Amino acid sequence: MRGLLSIFVVFGLAACSSGGGDDTPQVGTAECEVDGQKQFVLDNLYAWYLWNDMLPPNIDIANYATPEELIFEVTREFGPQDMDGNPIDLFSSINTIVADAQFFGEGKYEGFGFSFDFLASDDLRLTRVFTDSPAYVAEPGPGLRRGHRILSLNGRSIAEIEANEGVSAVFAEATVTFEMRPVTGSDYTVSITQDIVTIDPVPRTRIIPNASGGNVGYLELATFISTADDKFTEVFGEFVAAGVDDVIVDLRYNGGGLVSTAQLLGDFLGGFANAGLPFSHTQFNADRAPANNSTDLFQSPPGATVNTSRLVIIATLGTASASELVTNSMEPYVDVWIVGDRTFGKPVGQVGLDFCDKRMRPTSFETVNADFEGDYFDGLPVDCAASDDLNIAVGDDADPNMIAAMEYLNTGGCPVATVPGGQFKVSSERAVRQRDRRGPPEREFADAY
Repeated sequence: MRGLLSIFVVFGLAACSSGGGDDTPQVGTAECEVDGQKQFVLDNLYAWYLWNDMLPPNIDIANYATPEELIFEVTREFGPQDMDGNPIDLFSSINTIVADAQFFGEGKYEGFGFSFDFLASDDLRLTRVFTDSPAYVAEPGPGLRRGHRILSLNGRSIAEIEANEGVSAVFAEATVTFEMRPVTGSDYTVSITQDIVTIDPVPRTRIIPNASGGNVGYLELATFISTADDKFTEVFGEFVAAGVDDVIVDLRYNGGGLVSTAQLLGDFLGGFANAGLPFSHTQFNADRAPANNSTDLFQSPPGATVNTSRLVIIATLGTASASELVTNSMEPYVDVWIVGDRTFGKPVGQVGLDFCDKRMRPTSFETVNADFEGDYFDGLPVDCAASDDLNIAVGDDADPNMIAAMEYLNTGGCPVATVPGGQFKVSSERAVRQRDRRGPPEREFADAY
């Protein structure tokens, strides 16, 4: 089944690229009227939804205005809940076929080109700005950059916006005026219009000497899209030539993507040593399981593969889905160490079902590793906690996450100290902390809605 599935939460896009079949409603037919679309969505929720046994048999499509509202409300009302009564399935969605295919096939989407996070209720910071995006090249001003603080949007304070519609609603507008405070220098105001953003899936790689005289390979992966595949061949070729044994994969803002790209990364990390052994198991609901359950095996990739002995994953609460799939699937084979924070918690994925000009993505399967371990809805726990200092470039020597990662690789321990740029604290055991309710990681890319 390799290549047919994907798991994803960024941009609200939730998964793969398989079609709806011969009975898919086509544009211009009666089935593409609103009621026909809603019926298609409901029928396929009964057929494909991972928790279809929880759906009542008498759902009335008349209770929902659009197919988008139907999938949102039904999965959150009738799907599984956590101990506090909050919905677990935050991922089932509908998008246009064109936007979906453009993102996964070309790494493109329409937006401003940044991700963000709140350091406090009124302290909104940029965590990443994609190179050559509208935000990156904005004038006048230095261009938006990592660590810059958004003081106001369209002349309104962040506190005012959050008390009303929320910043994500403002970022949905075509043009927004930003009042910004850079890390150094004077405040500036700039008006930015959304345009096509092309994501570099591998923004940075490094080869770093370790204390034992060997080399560590560092790979920052922005998202799991097909344009990363060829870059893996190039990067891991460089790692092998440098004699790399230990690898750091930086997934701190990676909300997921294509299963096929996640599997390929696994192959480059351990496919040579583990060829033919299970990478992961994909499990569907009871109705779909006989025809669709599968086991994905490690394969020797099309290029040099590192025989990884130790794997460090840099993570945050925004690390999700395909990122977690790689981390969990490598656990039975290598020493995996998570630095930064626990991950988001999305051990499930979506199939893509096309109708009219839309692509429905119901949560349809769960993934487990070779030891059948999964179900990490609370996230994968952190081993060595470190802050994400927005004043320091991702992957630099002074990055607290890199300091923690290299400390582990050099000494086997986690630093316990206060250093310029961040706090460190020991995580002595893999105890899963209670999941907070920040919402899915797509909030970090809300400008792309």
